[in-house]
Amino acid sequence: MDRVDVMLEPVRAFLVQVGAFLPSLAVAIVVLLVGFLLAKAARFTVQRGLRAINFHIVTERSGMDGFLQRGGTQADTAAVLAALVYWLVIFAALVVAFNGMGLAHVTDLLSKVMLFLPKVIVAVLILAFGAYFARFVSNAVVTYCRGVGIRDAQALGVLARYAILVFVVMIAFDQLDIGGRIISAAFLIVLGGLVLALALAFGLGGQGWAAAHLERWWPAPKPGDRDELP
Repeated sequence: MDRVDVMLEPVRAFLVQVGAFLPSLAVAIVVLLVGFLLAKAARFTVQRGLRAINFHIVTERSGMDGFLQRGGTQADTAAVLAALVYWLVIFAALVVAFNGMGLAHVTDLLSKVMLFLPKVIVAVLILAFGAYFARFVSNAVVTYCRGVGIRDAQALGVLARYAILVFVVMIAFDQLDIGGRIISAAFLIVLGGLVLALALAFGLGGQGWAAAHLERWWPAPKPGDRDELP
């Protein structure tokens, strides 16, 4: 009899552990179901809210939606943000569920992913509004240059747009904590190289080229166009 009790003791201990684990598992399943429903509601609310404030028009004019479509997806930026919010709620539910089950290592990993998603959402918003502002500045530069008679207005507008986009992308990467110092150093090196090249062009061997382009951009006024002094 004692031998039978010894053989059944591991089974009895296993059943006790299973009995203690089942309530935690049941609570985790309920938390996941509630989290899934909340995630779907959050995605629907965010997407409808962004479209209600015409956020999709901003992203369409900024070029973000076209960039996503060229990448092979049919979703626009509003749908991407709604999906990010959906997964944020899902990961929050997973963290609560696994924490209740006592799985600390899984909880730590999911917490890191969950804390990274808000940074991605902010980075997408920065890119959307930054690209829209870059397009606005580009159009303003083109309109002004054409109004004052500067040639190559379109090229100057494109240059202004991509210069702003570079800063916007740097801010987005800094928000994501992805290679901030390396990207900043690379940008400064490229900017310094451009400035040095322009300085050499204007100061050493490119006087003729620089003078020709300055004449194209800012043509000298004709004698008849000048106002006569009293």
